[in-house]
Amino acid sequence: MWAHVKGAAKIRRRVSNNHPMRPYYLTWSVISVNAWIWSSVFHTRDLPFTEKMDYFAAALAIMYALYYTIIRLYHLYEPQPFTRLTPLYPRTKSRKLRRWLAAACTLSYIAHVSYLTLLPRFDYTYNMAFNLTLGMLHNALWGVYALPKLNLLKRFPSRPKTYHPNFVGKAGVFVLLTTAATGLELFDFPPWGRTIDAHALWHLVTAPIALFWYDFLVEDALDPSWREPKM
Repeated sequence: MWAHVKGAAKIRRRVSNNHPMRPYYLTWSVISVNAWIWSSVFHTRDLPFTEKMDYFAAALAIMYALYYTIIRLYHLYEPQPFTRLTPLYPRTKSRKLRRWLAAACTLSYIAHVSYLTLLPRFDYTYNMAFNLTLGMLHNALWGVYALPKLNLLKRFPSRPKTYHPNFVGKAGVFVLLTTAATGLELFDFPPWGRTIDAHALWHLVTAPIALFWYDFLVEDALDPSWREPKM
């Protein structure tokens, strides 16, 4: 939670109010802080209600991360006033695509929560599969963004696909780190000294990874191409 609070402060301080991705990143910060609050509550008081709130808040954070990633990488954001930046799609089309994406994410999340709530017993296997699928899609998109040779994405609307500033590789590092961290959730082991288990280590490594990710988001947002007209 502290990492997301620090990250949000960094975005507010360094990313211009006119940047089209700023509100999405700050919204994700708030959703992530909420997720870690409920995680703390659940780990302090293990009850059916606190368990569901922990899992549902975590799923919302992962879902929103995928949502803003698609908006960022496919340039579906709304250009802010007083900037020369234009997305790849016309304004009307990008707005329509963004609404369809928001609707799809919202309905998927509602269906996910409803399924787990209405079942007589909580389906832990399904819950893990749902979150892993969202996380893998999120990581796959940023992995493609980071690839230096395979130019499948136009990273910045005003530059060609071959434009590959140095910080782009940090997205690939993030993908590797989060994938390795997820392994702690999937491949459990007996606690060290009957105290430190795989889940505790997963909680530990998420903080520096989150700080690293905010550093990357800020670098990406500060690239000069955001202030240039589309070629």
